[in-house]
Amino acid sequence: MQIHSSNGSLQQRVFSGTGSIGGIHLPDFNDKYVFTKKKSGISKEEYRKQIAEQAYKDFENGTFQNKSEGFNKLMKSYTSEVSPDRKGIITSGLKAVSRNRENVLKPIDFVATLLEGEVRYQKQPSGDSEYIEFYDKNGEMVASYSNKGWTMFTTNAEAARQTEMCMIYNAAWGNARRGIPMAGGDAVNPVNLEIMENMESPQNRFDAKA
Repeated sequence: MQIHSSNGSLQQRVFSGTGSIGGIHLPDFNDKYVFTKKKSGISKEEYRKQIAEQAYKDFENGTFQNKSEGFNKLMKSYTSEVSPDRKGIITSGLKAVSRNRENVLKPIDFVATLLEGEVRYQKQPSGDSEYIEFYDKNGEMVASYSNKGWTMFTTNAEAARQTEMCMIYNAAWGNARRGIPMAGGDAVNPVNLEIMENMESPQNRFDAKA
């Protein structure tokens, strides 16, 4: 995608109509920019073919990357293969927060261990607002909540996966622009998948703001 952020996170957003836990509205896990663990059973080769086909289709329609709904859907599916169980971490974390708030007579700060990670809750200095951080089992922060809304943070594995898809897509889109016909996976031969799979450094991260 062409939208980047310096901290590897999605911008702060408020969701409504998604149900709530302890008075806090949940994120919309169906949102195209909210990733959570989901195995599709699609092989890498099939994904590679789908990404190339989407690139050719987008070129024909005059769109590129996140300007295309097809690209966004494919990115969500492709990224979710390596995403943490964000939905489970957030829902169990909010339940832990709710239980702790109900069991004390004054605001508290606490850390709770979850099945898939950890939740950290604190009251802001003003005393009338709260801040919650959600971590996966690898210790990476995957989301945060404040009275201003939700922020989703991209994990290293998600960033590498997004970069990988963009490289496959960009190579195919470039070939489409040059008039090279697509035949099977030949349209993405310029992309070395083995190299992309090892791309873990922060400078290679792919980030998107909703």
